[in-house]
Amino acid sequence: MTLPPFGRFFLPGPTDVHHDVLQGMVRGMMPHRGADFEALFARLVAGLQAVFRTRRPVFISSSSATGLMEAAVRATPPGRILAIVNGAFSERFARIATACGRDTVVLDVPWGRGVAPGDLRAALAKGRFAAVTVVHSESSTGAATDIRAVSDLVHEHGAACLVDSVTGIGAAPVETDAWGLDFVLTGSQKALALPPGLAFAVASEGFMAHAREGTERGVYFDLVEFEQYALKHQTPNTPALTLLYALDAQLPRIAAEGIEGRWARHAAMAARTHAWVVEASSETGLDLGVLAPPGERSRTVSAVTLPEGVSGGQVVAGAAARGYVIGDGYGKLKGRTVRIGHMGDHTIDTLDGCLAACLDALREVAPRR
Repeated sequence: MTLPPFGRFFLPGPTDVHHDVLQGMVRGMMPHRGADFEALFARLVAGLQAVFRTRRPVFISSSSATGLMEAAVRATPPGRILAIVNGAFSERFARIATACGRDTVVLDVPWGRGVAPGDLRAALAKGRFAAVTVVHSESSTGAATDIRAVSDLVHEHGAACLVDSVTGIGAAPVETDAWGLDFVLTGSQKALALPPGLAFAVASEGFMAHAREGTERGVYFDLVEFEQYALKHQTPNTPALTLLYALDAQLPRIAAEGIEGRWARHAAMAARTHAWVVEASSETGLDLGVLAPPGERSRTVSAVTLPEGVSGGQVVAGAAARGYVIGDGYGKLKGRTVRIGHMGDHTIDTLDGCLAACLDALREVAPRR
């Protein structure tokens, strides 16, 4: 089978997967209750600990990241949950909390912005909360939130902080242990540049101590069972073995670059994209912008705002005609923005090809001057 060329797929997830990683999946099956699997699992956890910057066990779930969002909510001690909502995926975290029967209070933040410390402090002062949910990098808007500052403030009020870093980890600094994060999760298909279908999380000892006392953790996403099996280098249930093979191929590539190098490369790609928006505005005469303001922009996703008369679908189709895949706006931003996912194993060189295709697509829909 001929694989499509790498470097043309800039959807904000799933992202492009290097051919070496895809080829790494072509391995035979093995029992998941045997020594060979335990050796594989131990190797994967060690590699993921370097990514998460932790000495704690890393939970590996054969699911999307949404599954571990639910796991975090179910493991949270009794009490109200405050959900910081600044986009579609933080909104999902709030819906999960409500669906799990938790009394959930929403702190609404304008889409495209991170939460202001003063607003969060005021919300926390309105009563006691068991936990606060927050999205590190909101891929519907391209906005980033300072999760260290949020976590510190949440801890001041005696609550746990549940962090969705699905498009953060592997691209932006996350110091799980040094920052005292209670629970942080990510997905395979974003900055780690793996196929979809795996999710990873780390929980602090304090968070797990509370989880062990809970009685409504469910079955498939029971974090206590995840921890018990992780200590034996196993998973609680049958894992997606071929996806673990892909992870086994990718982690040495990440280690060779170094996590700090990976952070720096993502920062450079984000800066290049933001500069391109200014250049493209000048080139086409279109009033383009980056939805998130400076200082609150994700390293992995940029939501580019479009003027009246230009739709996201037009630009997406124009890029596709040139062999590149980008995303339309998401949720209530559909049609009003396009999203470029500059993450994973992409580089400035591959990104420049995408941006050139997007510029040509914009020229097609710009009014003649």
